[in-house]
Amino acid sequence: MGPFQSIRLSRRGVLQAIAGGAALAVGRQARSEETAGPIIDAHVHVWDLNQFKLPWLNHAGPVLNRDHSVAEYLQAARRLNVVGAVYVEVNVERGQRGAEAEYAADLCARRDGPFIGAVIAADPADDDFAGFLDRFRSKSSIRGVRFLYPRGGCDDRRFLNGLRALGERQLTFDVQLGPQLLTDAAKTAAACPQTRFILDHCGGADPRPFRKTSDGDPKAKDLRDLWRRGIEALAKQSNVWCKISGVADAALPADATAEDAAPIVNFCLDAFGPDRVLFGGNWPVCLKGTTLGHWVETLRQVAAGRAQTDRRKLFHDNAVKAYRIQGFRM
Repeated sequence: MGPFQSIRLSRRGVLQAIAGGAALAVGRQARSEETAGPIIDAHVHVWDLNQFKLPWLNHAGPVLNRDHSVAEYLQAARRLNVVGAVYVEVNVERGQRGAEAEYAADLCARRDGPFIGAVIAADPADDDFAGFLDRFRSKSSIRGVRFLYPRGGCDDRRFLNGLRALGERQLTFDVQLGPQLLTDAAKTAAACPQTRFILDHCGGADPRPFRKTSDGDPKAKDLRDLWRRGIEALAKQSNVWCKISGVADAALPADATAEDAAPIVNFCLDAFGPDRVLFGGNWPVCLKGTTLGHWVETLRQVAAGRAQTDRRKLFHDNAVKAYRIQGFRM
C-alpha cells in the first residue's frame, strides 16, 4: 500500500467516525458507495480569523463572518460519502497569500483531514508571479491558482504570460467570474492552450432567471442567453473544465430545488461532456442558500438520469484528473 493510499483510507475513516461509526464493516461501506457513490468535493473553504484577515467578510453577513473549521466541514459532510476534498483559497489579504499557501499545504499533509489538493491565491499579472509559484514547488499538494478574472484579461499580456507559467508547471487556473466575462475568458483559454482552466460555479449562473416564472421577462431571457453563449464558447476550448458548484448558493435562502438547478446543471453537463465536469460543494459559502447535504442531493436528483459511469466521473473521478492529484487511488 502506497503512502497516498493509506492517507485516503485514514481520511475516509475520519468521515465514517463523524457519521457515527468508526468501526463500520467493509461490506456496509461498500454498499454505501454502491448506492450513493463516493464524492471528492472539489471546492471547500475553511478559515481561522485569528490567523488570516478576510476583509470581504465584513459585508458577508453573520452566517459567514466567523471561523469555519475542518471539523465543521466534516460534520457538514457526514453521511455524504466524501472521501477527499480540494481546498480553495479564501481571498485573504494580499500580504498573507504566502502564509495561506503554506497553511493549505499543511492541511493536505494531515492524515486525519479530508484535503488531497489545494488551490491557492495569486495574481497571474504580478511581476513576481512565476517566482511566487516556484516558492511552493516542493508542495506537491498545491495543484493550482485562483484569482478574480479581470475584465479584458484576454488582451492583458502580463496576465496571459502568468497563465502560461501555470501550464508550464502543470498547475491549473480556477476561473472566478460572472456571465458578462465568459466569452472573454474563452478567448483567454484559447490563447493559453497548455494551461488547464477550471470554471468555478458554472460561470456564475443565477437560478432565478431560469425559473418558469421568468419566462416572459425580457431581462431574464437576456441573462440566460448571455450565460449560455459564454458557456458554449468556453466548452469549445478543450483545456477548460467546469466545476458544477455555486448554483444553489444564488437561489433564495433555503429555496433551491432540483427544478431550479436543472437548466443550469444540465446545460453545463451537456456542453462540457462527462469528462470535463466536477462536483464542488462551495462550503461554507453555500450556507447562504442551502446546506452541503441539500446541494449534494439536489445535484444527484438532476443527474439521476445519466449513466452511472458519468455520475461517478462528476462526483469523484474528474476532480482527481482535473487537478492532476498524484497517488490518489481512483
